[in-house]
Amino acid sequence: MSQPVTKEFGKWRSFFWPVHTFELKKFIPMFLLFFFINFNYTILRDTKDTLIVTAPGSGAEAIPFLKVWGVLPFAIIFMLVYSKLSNILSKQKLFMSTIAFFGAYFIFFALVFYPFRESLHPNAFADQMQAFLPKGLGGLVAIIRNWTYSTFYIMAELWGSVAISLLFWGFANDTTKVSESKRFYSLFGLGANLAMYPSGILVKKFAQLRDILPAHVDAWGVTLNYTLMAVVVACVCVMIVYWWINKEVLTDARFFDPNEIKKAKKEKPKMSLKESFIFLGKSPYILCLAILVIAYGVSINLVEVSWKGQLKLQYPNSSDYQNFMGSFSIMTATITIFMMLFVGGNVMRRFGWGVAALITPVVLLITGVGFFSCILFRDSLLGVIAMIGTNPLMLAVVFGTVQNIMSKSAKYSLFDPTKEMAYIPLDQESKVKGKAAIDVVGARFGKAGGSLIQQGLLVACGSLGAITPYIAVILFGIIAAWIIAARALSIRFNELNASQNAAIPTDSANKTTTAPAAN
Repeated sequence: MSQPVTKEFGKWRSFFWPVHTFELKKFIPMFLLFFFINFNYTILRDTKDTLIVTAPGSGAEAIPFLKVWGVLPFAIIFMLVYSKLSNILSKQKLFMSTIAFFGAYFIFFALVFYPFRESLHPNAFADQMQAFLPKGLGGLVAIIRNWTYSTFYIMAELWGSVAISLLFWGFANDTTKVSESKRFYSLFGLGANLAMYPSGILVKKFAQLRDILPAHVDAWGVTLNYTLMAVVVACVCVMIVYWWINKEVLTDARFFDPNEIKKAKKEKPKMSLKESFIFLGKSPYILCLAILVIAYGVSINLVEVSWKGQLKLQYPNSSDYQNFMGSFSIMTATITIFMMLFVGGNVMRRFGWGVAALITPVVLLITGVGFFSCILFRDSLLGVIAMIGTNPLMLAVVFGTVQNIMSKSAKYSLFDPTKEMAYIPLDQESKVKGKAAIDVVGARFGKAGGSLIQQGLLVACGSLGAITPYIAVILFGIIAAWIIAARALSIRFNELNASQNAAIPTDSANKTTTAPAAN
């Protein structure tokens, strides 16, 4: 093979597979660690929704109450305990103990909470609460009535933030060199999405056990036992892989040099909520970026609850609901991987930052119009719906599914990259303080905003069906603000880039720049 051909082959190989052969000893176990963690995340995400939405006296309207009054306080308590333990235990013991804690809980749920749920759930007390509380607080009553299911939902939500964000990425950032991170991290993301295939397939297979079980057997209980068995096995795999990395990889000087990894870094400023708002008010650029982050969080929250309400109507049986969620995970993985590989980068290169930033809200807008039209105008659309051989409810489920799949894939392939790129042309102080302000405001208002809006509407209107028109109007208003902010940010982004490029010195001999321009 000639030298030019060899060099060209090497270039393309490094583009698609940037991992050197000797690095496989480190890359493969890290890849597997993230794979097993996300395997559990997908299974737990599907199962927690099935438990809560299809529980007796419950529905999708319980989710907003559970996220604000269950997940949020438990997350705060967990982080306080974790911080205390971090001062007592080594990093290895803290990692192992945290994974073991989650595994022990899921075993306990399968052996105690679910089998004895009838004795543990305060149905009589919940009935008394429902009798004198407004109908709109039915979601709050539901999470008390099914409190063991509520703890499962909370633990499943915590797995995503603790195991993925805190444990895996914290471990990866502590042990990965900068040169490795540029090549490894994107492949870790692909591995996380690949994990959705086996998890989605298992969720479907376990849900289909109902078809071969005798009528007197609790099919959902059997499905749940097998599901949680898979979760616990994956927890054990996470612990084994983590132990092996510490024993075999981090003792190899080629992959881990504490002096190189733990170089002093600039301390990220910690900003209070008030300080964050003051900083956002001073910078229209950062304010527009914060609106994008908040709008995404609120929009997804509003859409998901309405969609899950329709899902329960279509699939009231727990096994059927779980089976559908397995299919949803598989479809989401397929579209997300395709978008990450073939769409995100190409759109950015061909059409620029502005178009790439607008795709996510436009996708949500188009699919949202279809989804809410199927709910709000179902009587007027009966003729058209009959022509395509379906029913209004199923069509709403399909549009909602498309909306959720496309919004998640657009987030990973377009929204997240454009959000991070928007920091590039800023000066160092604006980068650091801007990200800190957006982390505070965006994280709090993006996640809680949608739930608080739904809670207020549920209390005022009484049911998820009654608030759907208001949710649609609010959603479209938020998306409109999102689009306006994205367009305004695009103009400022291009102006900053142009000014930076103009300041780059050029080689007078060949008229080419001596430094790459930001894209």
